[in-house]
Amino acid sequence: MSGGGGLTWAQLRDVRCAELEGAADGWGRASNRADAARDRIDRQLLAGLTATQEGEAARAAVGRLRALGRNLSYIYTECGLVRTTLNSLAQDLRGTQRQLRDALDEAAGLKLTVRADGSVSYPDAGEDPLTKERLRGGTASGHAYLRSAPPGFTSPNPLAAKAQAVADRIARALSEAAEIDARYAGTLRRLTAQEGLHVTDAMWTDANADAAAVRALTADYLRDAIPHDATPAERLAWWQGLTAERREEYLAVHPDLIGNLDGIPASVRDAANRDNLALLMGKLAGAEDDRSRTMLAGLRSIDEQLRAGGHPPIFLLGVGDEGNGRAIVAYGNPDTARNVSAYVPGLGTGLDEAFAENDLKRARDTLLGAAEYDASTASIVWLGYDAPQLSTDDITGNTDVMFMDNAAAGASAYGDFMAGIAATNENDDPHLTAMGHSYGSLTVGQAAQREGGIPGVDDIVLVGSPGTGADSADDLGVGRAHVYVGAAENDPVTRMPAKGEAQGMGMGALGGASVGAALGGPVGAAVGGAGGATMAYFAQDAQTEESEIWFGTDPAHEDFGARRFRVDEGRRPVLDMGGVDAHSNYFDPDRDEVSARNVAKIVAGRGQAISMQDPR
Repeated sequence: MSGGGGLTWAQLRDVRCAELEGAADGWGRASNRADAARDRIDRQLLAGLTATQEGEAARAAVGRLRALGRNLSYIYTECGLVRTTLNSLAQDLRGTQRQLRDALDEAAGLKLTVRADGSVSYPDAGEDPLTKERLRGGTASGHAYLRSAPPGFTSPNPLAAKAQAVADRIARALSEAAEIDARYAGTLRRLTAQEGLHVTDAMWTDANADAAAVRALTADYLRDAIPHDATPAERLAWWQGLTAERREEYLAVHPDLIGNLDGIPASVRDAANRDNLALLMGKLAGAEDDRSRTMLAGLRSIDEQLRAGGHPPIFLLGVGDEGNGRAIVAYGNPDTARNVSAYVPGLGTGLDEAFAENDLKRARDTLLGAAEYDASTASIVWLGYDAPQLSTDDITGNTDVMFMDNAAAGASAYGDFMAGIAATNENDDPHLTAMGHSYGSLTVGQAAQREGGIPGVDDIVLVGSPGTGADSADDLGVGRAHVYVGAAENDPVTRMPAKGEAQGMGMGALGGASVGAALGGPVGAAVGGAGGATMAYFAQDAQTEESEIWFGTDPAHEDFGARRFRVDEGRRPVLDMGGVDAHSNYFDPDRDEVSARNVAKIVAGRGQAISMQDPR
């Protein structure tokens, strides 16, 4: 019997899988050369050119080098996909080839004859109990699929059933091989590129589809071996135990998984995510909805900053388009720095241009400030969860900000991320700081209250906080002396009324809907517009002196027991027409130097040197 497409058992038996792997190695070498050339352009030529040259000629050279780097990235990706496809094909064919050879070996042992068409002949054997005549031989045709025994005569020859079983195994091996051949041939045919050296957005869109096809095809070969359910330390050991070739394949085919896997070294995650960034931009460029356009603008802004290079070095530790988008960006290498902080943003934050500009700047400002006290510092902005969003189209239907659901989900992911940072850091006892702003402080607080706390974290910083869900700083797992709180007197988020006192804020929420998404704290619409801000502010002003705010005890209150550091009081929301400025200045050395300096000291492990402010 022959398989689909005319494949015979002799052809399957003689397939040289090692030659397929040799071809894969050739594509791998091409991919690696493109990768090395791209790195040289990005990390040496561009960095040197931008640092030493100015003028129109220099700008033109930079543009051409960046285009060349983009082309090399495309070559690296496509050649890597071909390599892994060929290696996976060899592995799958080896499996069916082994099944075939086992069947052929059994046939030889039984002295059965395998014919060219895959049928199996068996000789005379045994004796008819009635006639005493020798039982005649015959031929069994194989079937690839299980079937019920046909009615009627079956040969009493004891070799007949064995011949049938061998023939069926041969047929199944051929059928599987034909199916494998068809699947891989289809995928390899699509791994083509247009002629020329100019890589367009449309080509990256096509490359994203190519990557998706190869990922689906090679699940058994690569994806299923990734230890998703392991601890970050176990994942690090898994990665370190892989061969160099296997690592290259993972980076080429699954940059989305490796780049977002906690426990993988920062430099590896950065390389994977830069490649995945190009694929994501290609994917989103091919979409036409507002969500995709918003994310694409944010990714392009991040890409521009990554390509600009300079000091401090930037590491892309996570990126994705799920939910409201994901992006984790580090300034400085978190694996080599003695001091590492990870800041969680709050309400309204998503993968967009505002995040790429404002939140990345907060992380950079934190690093530059902390580096004045200890140069061995890395600062991270972590958008690894869906922060609550407020829409002017449906303010009454979107109340995520009023509840802990998003924070609880984010807390788990943040805890895993910090466990990864602790696992990959090369210092004996790194100083790790967890920071949360606005609703992000609730996420950090929830992470700290999980069993075991936030892995590796020494200090916790909460700024502009509406509460953490905890009654006391003692509940956050690092000791109250290591919980630091910044709360501007004119930050309305830090003065949210307790839930039982908030009924009067409903109209304020509606009035502030138009600007709620820009606030960064869980009052969103309640204080976003002039009318909403006025009602929310005076509703708070009218409440009692109790320490309870929206999410538990006010972290700035003496009942909470944290160390409150000095910040600028900020402009008053109403009387000074300050809106929510006081809520957004904590990290900015130009707008609130004292707060930014205090944060920098804490991050650098100099918490004892901060300037203090009396608790409320």
